[in-house]
Amino acid sequence: MIVKTFGSAIQGVNAITITIEVNVSSQGNKLFIVGLPDNAVKESERRIESTIQCMGLRMPRTRTVVNMAPADIRKAGAAYDLPIAAGIMAASGQLPAEQLDRFLMMGELSLDGTIQPIKGALPMAIQAQQDGFQGCILPRQNAREAAMVRGLQIYGISHIAEAIQLLTTPGSLSPVLPEQDDFYRSQDVFEVDFCDVKGQQSIKRALEIAAAGGHNAILIGPPGAGKTMLAKRLPTILPPLTLQEALETTKIHSVAGKLPAHTGLIIHRPFRSPHHTISDAALVGGGSIPQPGEISLAHNGVLFLDELPEFKRKVLEVLRQPVEERRVTISRARTAIDFPASFMLIASMNPCPCGYFNHPEKECSCASGQVQDYLNKVSGPLLDRIDLHVEVTPVKFADLSSTHRAEKSTYIRDRVIAARAVQAARFAAYEGVYCNAQMHSSLLSDVCVISEQCREQLGRAMQQLKLSARAYDRILKVSRTIADLEGSNSVTPAHMAEAIQFRSLDREGWGN
Repeated sequence: MIVKTFGSAIQGVNAITITIEVNVSSQGNKLFIVGLPDNAVKESERRIESTIQCMGLRMPRTRTVVNMAPADIRKAGAAYDLPIAAGIMAASGQLPAEQLDRFLMMGELSLDGTIQPIKGALPMAIQAQQDGFQGCILPRQNAREAAMVRGLQIYGISHIAEAIQLLTTPGSLSPVLPEQDDFYRSQDVFEVDFCDVKGQQSIKRALEIAAAGGHNAILIGPPGAGKTMLAKRLPTILPPLTLQEALETTKIHSVAGKLPAHTGLIIHRPFRSPHHTISDAALVGGGSIPQPGEISLAHNGVLFLDELPEFKRKVLEVLRQPVEERRVTISRARTAIDFPASFMLIASMNPCPCGYFNHPEKECSCASGQVQDYLNKVSGPLLDRIDLHVEVTPVKFADLSSTHRAEKSTYIRDRVIAARAVQAARFAAYEGVYCNAQMHSSLLSDVCVISEQCREQLGRAMQQLKLSARAYDRILKVSRTIADLEGSNSVTPAHMAEAIQFRSLDREGWGN
């Protein structure tokens, strides 16, 4: 008798439905698993045998062949235990097979039949809905994320006995209800707020501009000036995740195994802050079975690189293409997988090895030329992709001791949302462009039309401050964002002047 059950394989951040065919014949007494399984799948025989015995049932002592199709896709991990076990029990007449084609099921079995959590439940559920399944049977820990897919019944189980009960007596278990309403109610709740930061009004203004236009930024200042504290609060002023963005982000974290247990959707924009010892593969993704890296985990959020010059140069250089293309391609001999990587890059650094170059009170102890050598650790092409260079100064005592409550993130966020709405309308006809930072050169000339006065002002600034040519486009984009924040249809000299001051590292001789 041949019985079919259905599972799922993850490729990148998407899923592919896997048909598991089980044939129990009267010849022989061995279990064969074919269809390009890895060692974890092959080892399922021992876990399944122990589980079936604990259920008081019997493992077939005949020739049993399990085929996992399509056969040219590698099947990895122990999550296929549940559909294989269900197929073996049905093929041997110990479980009715009539309901098996209604469900996609995945779960790792313990020896006593307990179901362990899996990775990638959300993309599996999305694919199951597209393939016309009525529902999914998944570990209880993964049920909430899968339940965010409307029109699909999700059954969260903690033991294989519950799966057998559902397949034997349809309707005996209740599906998990979606919690999309809770998603919208929780989006404005943060553990940190900009009102916690004393002083630093100019830095807050710079981060507001960065958030409004989706601009990358680098914070340059001495130790203890608040660079990390400010960067961690950037997600609190970014526009809320849309439901589609939340699903995209949750899929990535689910595939990477980074989604907390019993979590439905990621409700806040991600903030990823990898240590400077990270490898290039961990940053952009990779592995024998490609997994998303930190830049993909920061999709729709913020990637914060603290102490930027301390990162290996090779690691920083692999960032250049993903920053521009907003995706990363991991190529292997058999396949190439795309991971999304649309993030805001926020970096911080000291101005010199000792940290006190240009400090208003402390003297820099670095030798001659050491400052420039330190800055040269960050390549020009990477800096070319950073719009805002923000000089952070130490907080004054008067600001630290002040009892005045600073502006809350909520108010800043409202201004950012209004500016993003203007940009969304402006770029509605352009595919893949959603904010000012994403404008390409040909679009920039149409959108950032400046007056003759502004043109002369920019020309004088580039000549007097000896700005590099790469600063030109960045200044235009940032000035357009500043105008959007003020609700202005055109870029004024005041907007241009504010944008010019955010190009510190482009000035010839900076750091000498």
